[in-house]
Order: sequence, then C-alpha cells, then structure tokens
Amino acid sequence: MSCSDADVAFYHEKGYLVCPDLIDSEEVEQLLRDTANLARGKYPCESLRPLPDTMSDDEVLRRILCIHQPHFISPTMLEFVKHPHTAQVLSRIIGPSVKCMQSMLFVKPPGFQGQAWHQDEIYIPTRDRSLTGGWIALDDATLENGCLWVLPGSHKEGYLYPQRPHDLPEEFDFAMESHGFDESEEVPVEVKAGTVVFFNGYLLHRSRKNRSASCYRRVLVNHYMNAYSLLPWQVREGESPATADRRNVVMVAGEDPYAWKGYETPPNNVSLRKCKAVEESDSQSPREAGEAD
Repeated sequence: MSCSDADVAFYHEKGYLVCPDLIDSEEVEQLLRDTANLARGKYPCESLRPLPDTMSDDEVLRRILCIHQPHFISPTMLEFVKHPHTAQVLSRIIGPSVKCMQSMLFVKPPGFQGQAWHQDEIYIPTRDRSLTGGWIALDDATLENGCLWVLPGSHKEGYLYPQRPHDLPEEFDFAMESHGFDESEEVPVEVKAGTVVFFNGYLLHRSRKNRSASCYRRVLVNHYMNAYSLLPWQVREGESPATADRRNVVMVAGEDPYAWKGYETPPNNVSLRKCKAVEESDSQSPREAGEAD
C-alpha cells in the first residue's frame, strides 16, 4: 500500500482519507474471530467474563456496543494497532514517528445506537493537533447499519465546538453532542470490509443507529498521534498541562523521543461502552441475564 502525495493533500484538505483493501480478507476474519473471543471472555479480565461454549457468536456479541482498549488484553488487537499498512499511511499524514494511545472495538449489533456529532480531540488532547483515528471496517459499513458520517473540512480551523446533551436517545448513545455549526455538507462514508478510514482529531463526525435486521457494524478504531507530541490525557498532582505526558502508549512508526521516560504498564482489563440498547438488553429475564454474565 502506498500513500500518494494526492492522498496526503486530500487528507489535510478534507480531514479524512479512505483507503480500500488496506486490511486483507484473511486479516478481517482474524479480527472477527478475535472479537468473538473477547466477547466470550477468552482473555482473562474483570470486565469480560467467560461465557459457555454452547452460546453462539451472535448470542455473545449482541450485548456489546464497544470494548475500550482491547489491545490491553488481546495480542491480536495489539498486532493490528501496529499493522504495517496503517503505519505507512500514518507516517505520511502525521509524520515519521507515530504512537498509539487508544483502541476501540465497536460491535454495534442491529438496533444499537450510534454516536452524535463529536471531535475526538475533545477526549484525547494532543499538543500539536496530530490526533488521527484509524477506522478499520470489519463489516461492510452502509447507511442501513450505521456507517460513519463526516463533515469535510471541519477540522481546518482547529476549533473545538461546545458540547451538550442530545435529545435523541433512540438514535445516539449517551455521549454528548457537539453543536454550533452547519451540518448540511455532511457526507456518508460507506465502505467495504477491509477499508481503513483515517480522520483528523478535529474532524466533526458521527454515526447513526444500526437499522439493519441482522447485520453488525464491527469496527476497530485506533487513535494515533505524533510521537514528539506530549499526551496530557490526565494532569496528575505535581504536573502542569504543559508537562503532563501519559506513557501508556504503543509505538507504531519511527522513534520515541521520550523513551527515556519509560512506559506505563496497561491494566489487564478493558472497559465497556453502553447505550440505550445495551440497557434494554441488561433488563432481560433473569435466565437470559444470567447466561450473559
């Protein structure tokens, strides 16, 4: 996979870049198998407990909207955080030295909500505006099953829009929505499985509810930044916003100028993201709820 000068220019102008077939079909199947393994509790951690082998993949996946930081416990997810094809593109659109600080595995079964307008930089501040998402489609992402929508060029001003609660719980999960802009130019990003969509941390984007009858919209989203930028994700006692630098990161390209600081050991656990559909699933009959524990 080569990332051309035209691709780089498009990314910087529009704020996103679609790279079809960056992940091959065998690798997609590998990620889908590992998604089921995570949901089954095959990796020991507190948040994902072991489930009976008699349960189908569909049964174990249908209560999960998103698994945060799956690369903390899954070697497969960690491998794809550092995938050489994504690293090659990231080296062109970010810079030669790139690190990853977050992975998010969206399962999004039928009937599950999307996420309202937001900018990733609100949640992951960087010092140099280099934050970039790498959105790996594990299923074909369509209008019906809740594909990504973007507002091209909305990253260019480097402005973080204010957020507020939304009033569409049937459409979006519980996360706040960004507001104060004209959304009329938004475009859907419908892609085939194996496509990777890269997007800037300031780009406004959202996804709608999965309205399909039986199609999941599984996606592995990894977040990257320039390795030379500090990561003031949290400011601890004795630190300032100018010096805070969280070191629970994974190098994916180039050199780490702060390697002398060492690295934080990730916890042997993940966190789960819920939405209205998950809460409804959690309120099933005692027998069903017991099977899902």
